[in-house]
Amino acid sequence: MVSTLPVSLEDIRAAARRIAGRVVETPMVLSASLAEIAGVPVWLKLEHHQTTGSFKLRGATNAVLSLSPAERARGVVAASTGNHGRALAHAAKAQGAVATICMSRLVPENKVAEIRRLGADVRIVGRSQDEAQQEVDRLVREEGLMMIPPFDHPDVVAGQGTLGLEIADALPELTTVLVPLSGGGLAAGVAAAVKGVNPKTKVIGLSMERGAAMKASLDAGGPVQVEEMRSLADSLGGGIGLDNRVTFAMCRELLDGVVLLTETEIAAGMRHAYACEGEVVEGAGAVGIAALLAGKIRTGGPVVAILSGRNVDMEQHRRVINGEDVAFAEDTA
Repeated sequence: MVSTLPVSLEDIRAAARRIAGRVVETPMVLSASLAEIAGVPVWLKLEHHQTTGSFKLRGATNAVLSLSPAERARGVVAASTGNHGRALAHAAKAQGAVATICMSRLVPENKVAEIRRLGADVRIVGRSQDEAQQEVDRLVREEGLMMIPPFDHPDVVAGQGTLGLEIADALPELTTVLVPLSGGGLAAGVAAAVKGVNPKTKVIGLSMERGAAMKASLDAGGPVQVEEMRSLADSLGGGIGLDNRVTFAMCRELLDGVVLLTETEIAAGMRHAYACEGEVVEGAGAVGIAALLAGKIRTGGPVVAILSGRNVDMEQHRRVINGEDVAFAEDTA
């Protein structure tokens, strides 16, 4: 089944060989507090310990390394809600290439500043990922830059899938993986990897209630546009692209379900990560913990929750930890 999809297990194994030594093989730790709540062993995949603070470095690095030297010399470009831009800026710089990152005004300033620090050319365009993508398309068309999208690209998906290989190798007996779901690059890659190793493993996508584009698209039977709204899980914002070629088909085929979370539940996940696990994670990185705390996951065996990113504005994090930010997030579109 997996081999007929745009990205195969062998593609992911090849990506793992390609990016070896250029990304961190992040740890998995057993959470006693969450295991007590869930009634089964709960492991946390600490991908927020990745070099650029999120899983995105895997896909960006694999995609940049898959380009020819001539293609890299033209420069790379992408639209991003922040973490892909940071990862692509880092991966491009490591290979001596120039990165241009297009973002909407909804992207938090801390993520914009870090991308600039890495030497990328930053373009702020509009109030949605779709508007930022229009600028990317113009730069590809008029200036010849090489587009490396944040999720809908086989090399990006294969790179993200290396995280799934690490999980499957570390915990062969796992029954369920909880994976943050936005455009589907991480979910598709992880699902292809873990199901390629063990087809019985369940993979559940997790997103916020406010503008979950992949969930709306799966429900509609094809890619649809959704309104982007502010959320504590800002990294999960944005559409999947009406011309989606890779991740929609893979998520439709491989995901065993999608769970949506309120802003209050996401905030609770961030607080638990900090208070009980000693980890600072952004809202998107906390959705696995949030789903377990909310009782929205039922599994009969070991479960892995991917903590996908840490690139949160620390003032916002302070407000969430103190219980000050939930009402703002719920009420503000």
